[in-house]
Amino acid sequence: MQWAWFDPAAGASGDMILGALLAAGLPEQALRDGLQRLGVPGWRLEVEQVTVHGIAATRAKVLLDDAPQPHRHVRHVVDIIAAGDLPPIVAERAKAVFERLAAAEAAVHNTTIERVHFHEVGAVDAIVDVVGACLGLHLLEIERVACGPLPVSHGWVDCAHGRLPVPPPAVVRLLEGVPTRPLDVAGETLTPTGAAILTTLCEQWTLPAMTWGRSGYGAGSKDFGIPNVLRLTLGETAPQPAAAVVIEANLDDMNPEWYERAVERLFAAGGLDVTLQPVQMKKGRPGVLLRVVCDPPRREAVTTVILTETTTLGVRWFTVQRDCLAREWHEVSTSFGPVRVKIGRRAGRVLNIAPEYESCRQAADAAGAALPAVYAAAAEAARRLVDSDAEAPH
Repeated sequence: MQWAWFDPAAGASGDMILGALLAAGLPEQALRDGLQRLGVPGWRLEVEQVTVHGIAATRAKVLLDDAPQPHRHVRHVVDIIAAGDLPPIVAERAKAVFERLAAAEAAVHNTTIERVHFHEVGAVDAIVDVVGACLGLHLLEIERVACGPLPVSHGWVDCAHGRLPVPPPAVVRLLEGVPTRPLDVAGETLTPTGAAILTTLCEQWTLPAMTWGRSGYGAGSKDFGIPNVLRLTLGETAPQPAAAVVIEANLDDMNPEWYERAVERLFAAGGLDVTLQPVQMKKGRPGVLLRVVCDPPRREAVTTVILTETTTLGVRWFTVQRDCLAREWHEVSTSFGPVRVKIGRRAGRVLNIAPEYESCRQAADAAGAALPAVYAAAAEAARRLVDSDAEAPH
């Protein structure tokens, strides 16, 4: 499982998150192509390589033309996202970020979410930042996001409501329940957009157990006298814990069309496995047994999705023990192009080789080939990789 670990040494903004994703390997053209599908005019993305206090970093900045940008309600932003032809998980995450931001703004201004005007955070640059961050995580095949405690600075910031103390009131709301640490810097180091993205998408605030891979730094635009960068490290999850939680519910009165969304939300909430099984319930009624397997810390989030996205009035849950193969990901070369494969080991012995579906599908589409042929080629290439590794001196 692929992790993204954000280390906000000097804070975070939407631009810095985009820069960090690009620095960690996000293809720039793929990001641009995806953002163009939003159909929102009046902006361009400027990307440059910079050095910040001796650290090589990527600065990504959304530049607007001279046309005035309208104030938007959350429904307008959601409509833009929905019309953007984005992958479902990207649209879902981006919508969740803006809804969380709207809730914070509504609480600060003593109004409702529907009546919130986003002002500068609802402008095109914030839409591009939020959607770009969610799209970048998807393109990098990130499944889970973690972040270190968010730094809180001091001072003042000028915005649409005038001069406000740092952190701004909306950021204070977004930080409720989130670990923070003091940063002795005068000025805004954590923007509402950056705070909304991280507090919405991050599922834990400690470094995950993972094998470190690529890393990169996103550069901020201000100089606080310290390296104003956001570090992002990608990595594969370490061996999975022995304990898991199984959450179940019996459903006999749910519209079948709702299952697809419920399953998507359950995986997004941390479900490791989601299954639907036909069962016969009381009085001979046909029903469906919904079963979700998740890590113990995700039990509450998964339960909330079940109770809000299905018709059940309650769930049952229990802890189980499990044995898992140690998993590693490799990219192998085939005649159809590069394909990612998963290799499972136990005590160093390879017991399972599985080509990754999305990678095979992309290769098949690009080559105009049959999906089974790509699977077979990827599996054979992975076997050769395993055999050569076994023969190599250690």
